[in-house]
Amino acid sequence: MIEKLIKLLKFKKVSYIFIFLIGVTSSLSLPPYNYFYINFFTLGSLFFFLIKNKELSKKDYFLYGWLFGFGYFLSSLYWISISLTFDSDFKFLIPISIILIPSFLALFISIPVFLLSFFLKLSHLCLVLIFSILLASFEFIRGFILTGFPWNLFVYSFSDNLPFIQMLSVFGTYGLNLICISFFLIPSIFLLNKNRFELIISSILLVFFLSLFLIGNIRLKEENIVNRLNEIPLIKIISSKVEINRFYEPGNEENIINQLVSLSNPEKDIPTLFIWPEGVITSTHLKDILRYRDLFKKFSDNHLILFGINDIVLEDESKIYNSLAIVDNQLNLKSLYYKNNLVPFGEFLPLENILSKFGFKNITNKYQSFSDGKKRDIIYTKLNNFNLSILPLICYEIIYSGELSDKNNFDLIVNISEDGWFGKSIGPHQHFAHSVFRAIEEGKTILRSSNNGISAMISPKGKTLKIHKSTYSGVLKIDYFEKLREMTVFSSYGRNNIFFYLVAIYIILIFFLKRIGR
Repeated sequence: MIEKLIKLLKFKKVSYIFIFLIGVTSSLSLPPYNYFYINFFTLGSLFFFLIKNKELSKKDYFLYGWLFGFGYFLSSLYWISISLTFDSDFKFLIPISIILIPSFLALFISIPVFLLSFFLKLSHLCLVLIFSILLASFEFIRGFILTGFPWNLFVYSFSDNLPFIQMLSVFGTYGLNLICISFFLIPSIFLLNKNRFELIISSILLVFFLSLFLIGNIRLKEENIVNRLNEIPLIKIISSKVEINRFYEPGNEENIINQLVSLSNPEKDIPTLFIWPEGVITSTHLKDILRYRDLFKKFSDNHLILFGINDIVLEDESKIYNSLAIVDNQLNLKSLYYKNNLVPFGEFLPLENILSKFGFKNITNKYQSFSDGKKRDIIYTKLNNFNLSILPLICYEIIYSGELSDKNNFDLIVNISEDGWFGKSIGPHQHFAHSVFRAIEEGKTILRSSNNGISAMISPKGKTLKIHKSTYSGVLKIDYFEKLREMTVFSSYGRNNIFFYLVAIYIILIFFLKRIGR
């Protein structure tokens, strides 16, 4: 069977279609499907095909890598185009976004495949390790270049496998991504190789990978959680379903606030922190919020409200910030955070002075781009004699592994988001998976409030303790949160530095295998 397939793939048109289709198939490993085992076939088949066709030119290697990547990102990121359907001025960009974005992201797979072609004289196991390093390194670069887009790394195929992803607490997302790629490729060694030594080493590595599931299970059962029951005021996470067209048809802001107040259902005598989603107040800036003071009469001195709102700062020139604010019942400002990581073409226009001349100004709501906050400070708030320290994250900021904060002395992470831009797609599920990953990496409880998305309480070990999906509006009541007794290895030892430590170990192993001439 395999030999017949190999012969069939000698025809270039057939091989092009095959590689593209296994790239598409590989996207089924990602949320919300999470068929992680598919990658053993898809990534394994890509590697097997490349090794079995060493006579191919370097140009061919680049093309096959690109075809795989294009299929993978085309099928897993199609939802990006949905955000362009809400403004008629930008519907013409839909086919462009569907093609250009996957085409660009595919380069982060095609370049590693191209570079692999320079090492084909080495042993099969060495090639697995080299390809793992190359692919994981370019995935790492993808997380930083052009503000970074670390979406749908191969490791996210394990997002609903809690035992395995406990290793995020040690290796972090990029480190575990490197291990996952190797895990998916190692079985191909048994098809390619007859070398007994390599088969033994491959078996040992496979046992190591499989042991991570066992270690993760042990960690999940460890009693290293400190429960803070009945020590905090009530927290209410508001999960709303306000239509996204409010950005384009302003004027109903008062009705929206009334909806959120109604959902909050404040009880005057119960100290409560209310967490509202990002961007529900669209037309009013922070300096003008007092105009709605009468709408907050149901709240009392025992209440604080956390929500997303834009803020204008007048300096030498006006600057606009996507902000997270905490106010009391009189709308007096208690804490304020400016979003650090902005969405390119959504919140700021790269090369604004040039591109605005070509009509791209509408993409940032016809005004100047948002300015980015320069620092992510911990927010300290006091309610009912209880001091609560919060690391604030607005929407997109939850996707950045190892970049949340250089500190760890906070109680929990609060993430507010607007997921209506995803429409009814797989996007909200992929976005939510990042929250699970950040919780395990940092060893912190995450409270997530999303409009048109998934709101939840996630434990420091990635367990979804409470969840509310986007089908209707609702409230999550939180009267406790969990804290680990100790910091995670990831947060203690340089976060993303661990990725480079792992790469160094891989390189040492490659030199070891090469030296013994196997």
